[in-house]
Amino acid sequence: MKFVIQRDYLVRSVQDVMKAISSRTTIPILTGIKITATEQGITLTGSDSDISIESFIPIEEEDKVIVEILEPGSIVLPARFFGEIVKKLPKETVEIEIQNQFLTIIRSGKAEFNLNGLDAEEYPRLPQIKEENVFKIPTDLLKTLIRQTVFAVSTSETRPILTGVNWKVENNELICIATDSHRLALRKAKIETESEASYNVVIPGKSLNELSKILDDTTELVDIVITENQILFKTKHLLFFSRLLEGNYPETSRLIPADSKTDVIVNAKEFFQAIDRASLLAREGRNNVVKLTTLQDGVIEISSNSPEIGKVIEEIQSESITGEELKISFSAKYMMEALKALEGTEIKISFTGAMRPFLIRPINDESMLQLILPVRTY
Repeated sequence: MKFVIQRDYLVRSVQDVMKAISSRTTIPILTGIKITATEQGITLTGSDSDISIESFIPIEEEDKVIVEILEPGSIVLPARFFGEIVKKLPKETVEIEIQNQFLTIIRSGKAEFNLNGLDAEEYPRLPQIKEENVFKIPTDLLKTLIRQTVFAVSTSETRPILTGVNWKVENNELICIATDSHRLALRKAKIETESEASYNVVIPGKSLNELSKILDDTTELVDIVITENQILFKTKHLLFFSRLLEGNYPETSRLIPADSKTDVIVNAKEFFQAIDRASLLAREGRNNVVKLTTLQDGVIEISSNSPEIGKVIEEIQSESITGEELKISFSAKYMMEALKALEGTEIKISFTGAMRPFLIRPINDESMLQLILPVRTY
């Protein structure tokens, strides 16, 4: 194998596939990046067997030559060293050549590195996915869907299924739900589907986080293919495979209260900042709890009390308060993460009592909601 490539393109592809490579893998060859040169261009692959990423660099793009293939072939190179080397090469072009016994020479300007490679034949094959049922989402919407739900997945392995986000596809709509059993994030979006197929799968939160880092903020469509145990996200030059979590996701619709006893409408930014200030003294406590109390004339009191440190009380004016008076305590961290995920200046918080889950939604937007379980403080 021998080829010459524009360094910038190589660096970007290497950074993308590195996101799938783990140093803790039990399969030594998976600590490497597989590089394949064909007549069409260069393909880089990284995998930790849960996530696999394949990045393709074409020979030319928009009449600009990116790669010159002098001899096709393939090799696996140690990812950590190869990634660092490529980033620091002196010139705009890089020449990579394999000599005997997988010894790989990387040249750029006057710099020359020799790296011991591994046989690409030993590298595990990527899942073969039949692209029968494909649905499409604009890239920027996909990133938004991930951002507005993935933070609520569980970080505890006691219930592995909750470490993923539940994706349900039916009637040209995608519903994404994440919960760690103390809070829940839900977001819906219309999608383009080519078939009437419906799905109900759970994607590891870690996979979605990595995918989100790689995707550009464009309106180009991402093709999504779901099989029994894999999901594939496909953009122009990138394939991103993730395994799906096994098991049934809990039925969450029962958790979402249909009616409410107290409704509060507030400015999201003011409310967020007040919670943020109240949490300054709550952070030391074991659960970072703040208390919300409704007062007369649409005033809300946000307070926090840490006996060892001190207390904070702040009043903010809401747009409106309807229904019963209320005192409720909740995690400041959960509230702030929920508010960050919601879009919109005005939000409506619907309470059904001091010990029942409450809902936070943007006004006039049915596509998303956040649910938080209160904390018992007495």
